[in-house]
Amino acid sequence: MAAKQEQEMSGIQKAAILLISLGPEKSATIFKHLKEDEIEQLTLEIANTRSVSPQTKEEIINEFYEVCLAQQYIAEGGIGYAKELLEKALGSEKAMAVISKLTSSLQVRPFEFIRKTEPAQLLNFIQDEHPQTIALILSYLSAQQSAQVISALPPEKQADVAKRIAQMDRTSPDVIKEVERVLERKLASLVNQDYTIIGGVDAIVDILNSVDRGTEKHIVESLEMEEPELADEIRRKMFVFEDILLLDDRTVQRVLRDVDNNDLSIALKSANEEVKGLIFNNLSKRLATMIQEDMEFMGPVRMKDVEEAQQKIVNVIRKLEDSGEIVIARGGGDELVV
Repeated sequence: MAAKQEQEMSGIQKAAILLISLGPEKSATIFKHLKEDEIEQLTLEIANTRSVSPQTKEEIINEFYEVCLAQQYIAEGGIGYAKELLEKALGSEKAMAVISKLTSSLQVRPFEFIRKTEPAQLLNFIQDEHPQTIALILSYLSAQQSAQVISALPPEKQADVAKRIAQMDRTSPDVIKEVERVLERKLASLVNQDYTIIGGVDAIVDILNSVDRGTEKHIVESLEMEEPELADEIRRKMFVFEDILLLDDRTVQRVLRDVDNNDLSIALKSANEEVKGLIFNNLSKRLATMIQEDMEFMGPVRMKDVEEAQQKIVNVIRKLEDSGEIVIARGGGDELVV
């Protein structure tokens, strides 16, 4: 009777029973990762859930465990690997049921089968593909993995791929399926059928912040000639004012020598305490007191003016980096020096 009841339950009912079974502490942790509407639905369902048999609770917990196990196996080695391990643990019929349930109810990220591949192997795998294909694939990988691949591409291809990632917006599932079919036929069926938002300026900024300085400079300089507006947008996002926390004291002191005191007072109006602490600790006591007094006396400041002042300081940092006076620690083995 319990098995039949569990089979007829909706996903939201099962989720409610699972959360009840896990207890308030663990359920609260799970709630932090859910959307507001999902929390509302679950809260209502939990409130409406009455007595549930121990057997039904156990079956739902087991089902949840099996799906989690399948997800982990897919992430580790792909769908084939997951199926093989689940068959050993659950039997062929149950394994297929779990895999089917997972792929039909949960999003499996495209190109999952190469996310665990070593960058050097991946490079051999995709370097001869069209730059648009490479851009599509790198948009789905971690910034660190993509950074290693893009750094190893021929110089003439790096900027082209970077530009395509930055300009990428929405990609048809049919296109993703075709690329996956060529790279790994067996994973074509796992693609989410909704249009998928990938790439964009933020994606290429994450990648460029992870590559070595030489690769980053070459890509940005090439983009400045081909797409000056795009290059400017990328530059603005690559080092934001709060990133000053990445600098050591000596570097901060060097930067502050070239910063206008009025700009500094305005820039710090909306800065967090950690940034303010770093700045004030690297100013003389007299100057720190003067800046703090200026901040108090100037009253409310428009956010636009604060952002402009912060950008001026960022520009000073980038100018000093470009001239070689400071080096900002980043991927590729750079060390922080003055």
